[in-house]
Amino acid sequence: MAVKLNENQEIVNQVKEGLKRTGGYCPCRLERTDENKCICKEFREQIADPDFEGYCHCMLYYKDKK
Repeated sequence: MAVKLNENQEIVNQVKEGLKRTGGYCPCRLERTDENKCICKEFREQIADPDFEGYCHCMLYYKDKK
């Protein structure tokens, strides 16, 4: 299993700018809660799932099952 940044550098740059503006909270979510602090709870749970492969909600990270 590996978690890596999205290969699309434009998306990475946009999301990182959003994280700067929000103080580290997912820029794709309206609520500023601990669950939405990057890496968000939703993606941490997806990482823990051995069958999950894909992007986090904001598409900054990608989990590869390999």
